[in-house]
Amino acid sequence: MSSKTKIVVLHMREVVYTLIFLLLAVILGIVLFFMFGPGKAKTAATEEPAKYTPGIYRTSVSLADNTFDVEVTVDSDKIQSIRLNNLSEATSAMFPLMEPALESLASQIYSTQSLENIEYSSDQQYTSMMLLDAIQSALSKAENKPAS
Repeated sequence: MSSKTKIVVLHMREVVYTLIFLLLAVILGIVLFFMFGPGKAKTAATEEPAKYTPGIYRTSVSLADNTFDVEVTVDSDKIQSIRLNNLSEATSAMFPLMEPALESLASQIYSTQSLENIEYSSDQQYTSMMLLDAIQSALSKAENKPAS
């Protein structure tokens, strides 16, 4: 039995290049797995539906034969602004607490994005309650209703 010994000569540069390409192929495989793997479908399915239909919603309020609107602007999940619209000077003069009460309520609503646990002073109690009812009415128009 004759054995012929074969000698293989490898250049170090070729070995290093081969290892680098293998490492890059493994990294590419891992990246592709995380980009298109099964975890992607789970996060898309658990995404919450939009809370509001984006837009501007108004509720009319009548005080002493004067009518004005409470205007609420929302995007898909956030209350953007709350303001009084068409408030006459006569109404503003007759009810001077209207604008300060709305500013106080609006700042609390912006920070919590909720109408719950809103605090108001006792001298603005009835004005604040009326404005909160108007804001709630406008937000109920903006809410997305689940499909039946």
